[in-house]
Amino acid sequence: MFPVPVAVVIIAKNEEDNMEACIHSVKGWAAEIIVVNDNSTDRTVAIAEACGAVVHHRTMDNEGIHRNWAAARATSAWVLYLDADERVTPELRREIDAVLPGTAHVAFAIPFKTYIGNYWVDHSGWYPGSKTRLVLKSKFRYEEAPVHPRVFHEGTCGHLTGDIVHYGYPDLAHFLASLNRQTTLEAQKWVDTGRRMSMLAGFWRMVDRFFRSYIGKGGWKGGFMGFVIAYFASLYQVMSYIKYYEIIKGIKEPVKK
Repeated sequence: MFPVPVAVVIIAKNEEDNMEACIHSVKGWAAEIIVVNDNSTDRTVAIAEACGAVVHHRTMDNEGIHRNWAAARATSAWVLYLDADERVTPELRREIDAVLPGTAHVAFAIPFKTYIGNYWVDHSGWYPGSKTRLVLKSKFRYEEAPVHPRVFHEGTCGHLTGDIVHYGYPDLAHFLASLNRQTTLEAQKWVDTGRRMSMLAGFWRMVDRFFRSYIGKGGWKGGFMGFVIAYFASLYQVMSYIKYYEIIKGIKEPVKK
């Protein structure tokens, strides 16, 4: 158990292949394990319950709102956010045990060790690629945005060194499918927030993201995979702009909420 009780909150949809390993990475250590299920049609719920998690059900209509709602199900003051394809390492558990009691911080950023298949992406800015995931619930919230919500906290954020391991993409096809989904939401966010984006700006962002990933963040060290990741980073920008253009010109219907 944590010296200070912490709730682990797991967001999941059709994660039967990941759920057991995710829960087992924190079982016997977290004060409570909460799974928020988004209309899974596989064995996600059954596996989560068999592993001892408390399951709540909610359709994800907006990522930021969804994550804030999930944290509100916890009774503990501290919350560790996980996705089902993530694992907490023993090193991170020990570090939190040592650091959390008496801390003046209200949040902690945690390094992410992300894999594509069995390939660890340790370049291109992906590692350590820290994300704010351990938070004092009363002092923290996510922006109510549909994709890549920003984090807001009333106080300082510390930085841990233990990793969360992220098995996010079984292969490059899944990576590309995720990029396709996220750019749809990104384009809709631009429209909803009134952001104006020109073709020139879209082109510049595409070029900038490629060279920032491949040169500035050392993607070239990863050989062909480093090039692919930089290319996908640039593709994210141009796909977002194309979908934004389709919406504002009436070529495509806006994303339904």
